[in-house]
Amino acid sequence: MKTFLMNIARIKQYIFISTVFLLLSGCASHPLLTDDEKKVASWDYLIGPGDNINIIVWRNPEISMSVPVRPDGKITTPLVEDLPASGKTATQLARDIEETLSKYIQEPVVTVVVTEFVGPYSEQIRVVGEATRPQALPYRENMTLMDVLIAVGGITDFASGNRASIIRVIGGEQRQFRVRLNDLIRDGDISANVPMKQGDILVIPESFF
Repeated sequence: MKTFLMNIARIKQYIFISTVFLLLSGCASHPLLTDDEKKVASWDYLIGPGDNINIIVWRNPEISMSVPVRPDGKITTPLVEDLPASGKTATQLARDIEETLSKYIQEPVVTVVVTEFVGPYSEQIRVVGEATRPQALPYRENMTLMDVLIAVGGITDFASGNRASIIRVIGGEQRQFRVRLNDLIRDGDISANVPMKQGDILVIPESFF
């Protein structure tokens, strides 16, 4: 009976080690970002649900106001009902409001100022796994991996930082790249600090040891 139990224990240990090996091999297969993949194109902020916008109609203070973008991505103001705002720049939304107001006001001039920023989900940076505070973050120009880690309070003691990865859409295709969080945070290796892009997902796995 004792021998049987020992054999069962060895089999379980073998399965555990094999599983860990396969998982580590899978993570190691994710490439690091190349210099070309690190380049970030110019970018305009897009309005999203949860944003707050200030609408200024020149010479018409009675219809100028601050409004939230509703969960359905639309806004409502006097003379403007259920106008889609999500996914537009402030300038695009201003032109759409002018077009709607032109039915009631002669040659309206509208300025839209975004005052609280969330952005559409497709533009947010999402952090999942062993971050201190996993969350979705609004993307900001020139945002880096270090900026994201500061925003989420770093990684937990259980994180396997150098097995973390970024999921990024490139050319319409979802790809996964390895990042070195331990090297960046604990060793101060600045070469591990890579630029983030809109819609990136940072996955931080748990350590098995």
